[in-house]
Amino acid sequence: MQRNPFDEIEDLFDRMGRSFEDSGLARFQDISLDVVESDDTIEVVADLPGFEKDDLDVSVRGRQLSIAAEREASTEAEEETYVRRERSHRSVSRSVTLPAEIERENVSATYRNGVLTITLPKAEPDADDSQSIDIE
Repeated sequence: MQRNPFDEIEDLFDRMGRSFEDSGLARFQDISLDVVESDDTIEVVADLPGFEKDDLDVSVRGRQLSIAAEREASTEAEEETYVRRERSHRSVSRSVTLPAEIERENVSATYRNGVLTITLPKAEPDADDSQSIDIE
């Protein structure tokens, strides 16, 4: 029976993938979020489990909302012998374009049980914002 070298390569990739999964390196390090638009507000709800409020940084520039979180590695119990240690320094970030202009001075945010909720009031559209365009 003749061996297919591609089967061996596929087997090697499968074993490598399992090694990454076992080490925890293959996890997707991003922020899952929902953006909900109503008539007068935009609400962004982001899952950030394992972080403290002081680990979070939220900013808005124009219609771009940026969320970042960084947790330092735990230094307690350095002399302990770990069988498995997955909780270490972690940094995640995400930017999203908002569907409308907002009133930056009235934005509010809460962080409870690993969920960040940002409420962004929409800016009133300028009535004088239109411009006539000459056609040549």
